[in-house]
Amino acid sequence: MGWWHVKTFSASRWLTLFAACFACLIFIPFTLAAQPPGPQLSDRVRTIVAGIVSYTRWPQLQGLPRLCIFSTATYAATLSDKNSDIFFQPQLVKSEEEALLLQCDGIYFGKETPQQQQQLIERYQPRPLLLIAEQNPQCIIGSAFCLNIHNDAVSFSVNLDALTRSGVRVSPDVLLLARPGKNSHE
Repeated sequence: MGWWHVKTFSASRWLTLFAACFACLIFIPFTLAAQPPGPQLSDRVRTIVAGIVSYTRWPQLQGLPRLCIFSTATYAATLSDKNSDIFFQPQLVKSEEEALLLQCDGIYFGKETPQQQQQLIERYQPRPLLLIAEQNPQCIIGSAFCLNIHNDAVSFSVNLDALTRSGVRVSPDVLLLARPGKNSHE
């Protein structure tokens, strides 16, 4: 009959086996949610952000733009890696005051709400400022560019009103990419 036979398992063993399997199923979503973003997704975010920055022009900017990256951002480490081939000077910031002191040319928001983004933007006026958000799904107030990160795909939306008030100029080619289905990196 072989080494494994159903009759050799008692009811208590079946119950223990069932409980162990059930416990594994319960904790799988929590362990998956706690995982940091994968390297491919991080690379996609860096590619999109670098692309947006590279096609942006600031009046009277000399050299590379300084992009202040809030430490609350999921991709802060990826974007602030100075060894990668990027078109900006990354500067990791922990607070609104720190971002104001550094006189950034662009800001990458992490977990800051659209309202918090708007408050910082108002304090920065009238300075030209590129604004990109990681957590602004509606993209109605706050940042001009809002990343849409779902599963393994990264795309972005554009708030044209915020972009117009930002004082920077962005290539129309980038704006065309914001159309649905045109800028998804999978």
